[in-house]
Amino acid sequence: MNGPNLLGPPPVTLPVDPADADLAAGQSAESVARNHPTSSLVWAELAEAALDRGDDVAGYAFARVGYHRGLDQLRRNGWKGAGPVPWSHVPNRGFLRALAALGQAAALFEETDEVARITAFLLDADRNIPADMLP
Repeated sequence: MNGPNLLGPPPVTLPVDPADADLAAGQSAESVARNHPTSSLVWAELAEAALDRGDDVAGYAFARVGYHRGLDQLRRNGWKGAGPVPWSHVPNRGFLRALAALGQAAALFEETDEVARITAFLLDADRNIPADMLP
């Protein structure tokens, strides 16, 4: 059987992240983080920027914050620790990007067990997640 698990939990769809509009308006990620510290999206942006400039420690820290903020949001929206978090639902992408950045930073630290857990988490969240999101 290759279709979705009809007996599993329903997909979680997070609400629109208010940080998204501020980032789109050109505000710096640092100022947006101060105004929206619960946003996974802004922490993912900070993590990706840090990793892009070669600062793996800051990237790891920012990604870890985004991941934990995202777990809080997922739980508030009915997630029970497992089940789909579709990439196709744009507000879910902040969490998924933070998780992917955490995996990328963990790979740089050669933390292979963490990379395996994050890869499995991303694939459990959405089998169709873009391949470049996987650590």
